Amino acid sequence: MFRLNNRIALVTGGGSGIGRAVALTFASSGATVHVLDVNRESAAKTADEISRNGGNAVSHACDVTDQQEVMAVFRGIGKLDILVNSAGVSHIGKADTTSEEDFDRLYQVNVKGVYNCLFAAIPLMKENGGGAILNLGSIAAVVGLPDRFAYSMSKGAVQAMTMSVAKDYLRDNIRCNSVSPARVHTPFVDGFLAKNYPGQEQEMFQKLSQTQPIGRMAKPDEIAKLILYLCSDEASFITGNDYPIDGGFTKLNN
Repeated sequence: MFRLNNRIALVTGGGSGIGRAVALTFASSGATVHVLDVNRESAAKTADEISRNGGNAVSHACDVTDQQEVMAVFRGIGKLDILVNSAGVSHIGKADTTSEEDFDRLYQVNVKGVYNCLFAAIPLMKENGGGAILNLGSIAAVVGLPDRFAYSMSKGAVQAMTMSVAKDYLRDNIRCNSVSPARVHTPFVDGFLAKNYPGQEQEMFQKLSQTQPIGRMAKPDEIAKLILYLCSDEASFITGNDYPIDGGFTKLNN
């Protein structure tokens, strides 16, 4: 079950974190994976790991905020069955403490970056007779998180784009869903703690972990396994949905 044999998949942000876990999981399930990341070395490292494990992968250095760059990469790939929009950035700040520069950066990467990849991928999928699209959302789109103004804005937009694409391309056999994680233990979390809580990293890590009712952060490969299912034939009746994967955060924090 959940095999992706003979499928061509593209994963943005595939050089680290959730994107890397998705790329590795897809490759182990039989897909040929195109790993996109703004960091050339990170993309190549993920693709090399897949190749060493007997899988098929190609790395691409690509800035998802640049539509021409995105279009060139997608055209070079040609056939596409699966798109996972995982590239994204975070930000700490309220409405009156978020600079215009930071707000624009969140929009460019988290919103326009998703749009650019949708714009490039959907025509390829239509030519191919269909496909599956998975966008990385966040619980920040549906609950009020402190100091996440711009990030929440961007993930709300991702959820709205997911529903719109799912509706517009039903007759083209293109499915579109999103997953919304709570806190996931990625290198970003470690970097955030080191920067903002030097000397208190372990204490703050435990504190953040306990905000999930389940008592810990998610692992990237746990998110990847849900994404694998949603992009597989076993999920062929699923489109236009967002799936919280949050350790009970949205429903049980009362």
